[in-house]
Amino acid sequence: MNRILLAVLSVILTATIAAAAAPTILVVESYEASYPWDHWHLDALQTELRAQFQLKTFEMDTKRLPAAEHPLRAEQAWQLYQQTNPRLVILGDDNALKYLGSRLLDAGTPVVYLGINNNPEDYIPTGRNITGILERPLFEFCLHTVGQIVLPPPKRVLVLFDNGTTSRAAVAEAFKNKSSQLISNILVELKMIGDWDEWQQTVNTAQQQGYEAIVVGLYHTLTDSQGRNVPAAQVLQWTSANSPLPPFTFWDFSVGADKTIGGFVLSGQEQGKAAADVVRRIIGGTAPADIPPAVGKNGKFVFSRAQLQKWNLTVSGMISNKTEWTD
Repeated sequence: MNRILLAVLSVILTATIAAAAAPTILVVESYEASYPWDHWHLDALQTELRAQFQLKTFEMDTKRLPAAEHPLRAEQAWQLYQQTNPRLVILGDDNALKYLGSRLLDAGTPVVYLGINNNPEDYIPTGRNITGILERPLFEFCLHTVGQIVLPPPKRVLVLFDNGTTSRAAVAEAFKNKSSQLISNILVELKMIGDWDEWQQTVNTAQQQGYEAIVVGLYHTLTDSQGRNVPAAQVLQWTSANSPLPPFTFWDFSVGADKTIGGFVLSGQEQGKAAADVVRRIIGGTAPADIPPAVGKNGKFVFSRAQLQKWNLTVSGMISNKTEWTD
């Protein structure tokens, strides 16, 4: 018995020493770990990197906290960076790069960003010790897919976003700050909304306004009449239950039986995998300045069977063969 106990203790001690010796990577999230996008890219980072590194995380929580508190959260992240002295820093999404990029540029620690919707040069000079993965929502591909599933193809589609940092960046990049454009012969009209009551009213009256489908973008920074953040799950579930039109989406975390139908979507997991590849190249000796920023891998078809059945829609042919199902 004593031999078994000693063997177990030896294994635990060896693992503890190995973990302590592993270099630390600090991951600063713009949002929070419960946010599905963060959950999936963190899961991919852990899977890809935990054998070689210790990953320490910090949640800035900037989707739920008011903008006035964002600089304080950035300062707390900076203090953790100084305490941790990591081998490398990963910055998840725009706000982390916006608030910490310049400081880390000056500090000289290698930085890999992911999920960046804006042009990184809007936040920091490119090159030197910072590079990473850009997030480019696949608006055109998704809307083309909507036109293949909703028959006859819709002539007008409403695209809904909140008015948070990520939404503004995504819209500026993809829509060039236009409120409407023609995509795949569909007139796509964009509305950016910050107020929960206005969001509900817009969804409720969408069919009356002549739209034939809705695409739900981001919805995480809506506030109620008291200025409180409305939980994202509540927004999505209400929209799914009350929409008079079939709801699609641009992101995989918004697909499900009580969410949206789906579409050709982006995946947080793919962003995490791509960022992990860049991390390994840097740790292996390649300078960040020699690794150009790259757009994350192409999206994928993700659909909910329950939602398709609810709206009496089907996917067939090439789309059906390549679809991942959530239920």
